[in-house]
Amino acid sequence: MDYAGLELVYSRDFITSQVKRLAAEINRDYREKEIILVGILKGSFIFLSDLARELAIPAKIDFVQLASYGSRSTSSGIVEMRKDITLAVQGKDVLIVEDIVDSGYSLEFLYQKLLSRQPRSLKTCVFLDKKAARVIPFEANYVGIVVEDRFLVGYGLDYDEKYRNLAGIYSIK
Repeated sequence: MDYAGLELVYSRDFITSQVKRLAAEINRDYREKEIILVGILKGSFIFLSDLARELAIPAKIDFVQLASYGSRSTSSGIVEMRKDITLAVQGKDVLIVEDIVDSGYSLEFLYQKLLSRQPRSLKTCVFLDKKAARVIPFEANYVGIVVEDRFLVGYGLDYDEKYRNLAGIYSIK
């Protein structure tokens, strides 16, 4: 793969340390409970996989697929649900897992949709929080790294479906 035009922002080792920290917080808060992890496709799949393996609590995993970017580099503000979860969440402890929150549209949309299904608890875990890009007020319960307002790829993050497989996180120069 051609890495020209990419600048390393976070190494794989740093990413791993942040995933372990988040897992420790989740293990503490959900001690002796079973949770349902709801990953948002496609971006969260690598983060969710790493996070799930670090959890010491029982967890079920499901996925949704939302779209608000297309091939653009900023959110359109219109969120479309392309795939819904299959697990019932009523009366369950649910944790939404996302790779990055920027505008807040997608997470707010999914949060409200799942909240209407009456889970016992509903929290959010994001690996990257781009607060400077927030359009609607949304604060995740668990945050890996607060990042600057720039376009990032790698570790599940893509640009036009490219770069998701990179082990580190890069900015596009």
